[in-house]
Amino acid sequence: MAAVKFRGLNPRTGMARWGLAAVAIGIVVGVTAPAAARGLSTVVDANPESLVWLFERLFAWLDYIALAGSVIYGLLLSTKLLDAIAHRPISFSLHQDLAAFGLGLAGIHGMLLGLDHSVPFTFAEILVPGLAPHAPVAVAFGQVALYLMAAVTASFYLRKRIGQRAWRTFHYVTFLAFAGATIHGIASGSDSNAPWAEAIYVVSAALVLFLLTYRIGVSMATRSAARAESADLAAGDAYPRGGGRSDSFPGAAQRAAAIADVRAGGPYLPVREDAPGARPLGGTRSSSIRDGAPLRGNPAA
Repeated sequence: MAAVKFRGLNPRTGMARWGLAAVAIGIVVGVTAPAAARGLSTVVDANPESLVWLFERLFAWLDYIALAGSVIYGLLLSTKLLDAIAHRPISFSLHQDLAAFGLGLAGIHGMLLGLDHSVPFTFAEILVPGLAPHAPVAVAFGQVALYLMAAVTASFYLRKRIGQRAWRTFHYVTFLAFAGATIHGIASGSDSNAPWAEAIYVVSAALVLFLLTYRIGVSMATRSAARAESADLAAGDAYPRGGGRSDSFPGAAQRAAAIADVRAGGPYLPVREDAPGARPLGGTRSSSIRDGAPLRGNPAA
């Protein structure tokens, strides 16, 4: 019995799905927002200057989650795991939008650093790696990751000009950007030791590592199968294309032998298994059409 492949969700239920998602988000926000607002109010009342720091940390985490989501989404695209539930053009657009969204959040995070008076940053210290007054090496990882993500995001819009192969090769820079952002967050974030922060880092890194390993494994298996198929074709072993071997249909052995002779410089190619030029299975060479042997008459004539 043939396996049933899931072709995606029914488009007619799209409004219902979006409605359920909106209700779920509303419930989560309704339950958590009051407590979050009270906590924020308490912190601001105790230290009004910390409001900028709170937003700076908020945008830092949103940026990291968007970057991790873009990398994970890209790996799901490259491994074709998303094709069963989503149209590929839509998935690609979401992947691109996540990267651009994360880049914008990173820019806001950097601007807020200049407004935070607890650890003041100058414009040059925000932009130039290694000049930060706090954890310069760790901050430099984040700055380099920002520039790498800017280059990768720009490559989305230059894909037609630079070509698909070059674009895919350059896309590997994304993994360097993700690694740099992770190191930056863990080493320089003031809240990196919190259990929820550690959970975000661990889950994100684990998902990226697992999907990257899976992608490499699938790629290696695909290339190995392609090389084996090419070798079988070269040896005359791949008749027919459906995967059967050379002895799985009438006359295949004779055809394979004839093809091998021609590739080796032999002077003949039989027309069919019972043609005068066909080579017997024993391996001895019979006369061929090119040797001047007459064609046998049609038995039906």
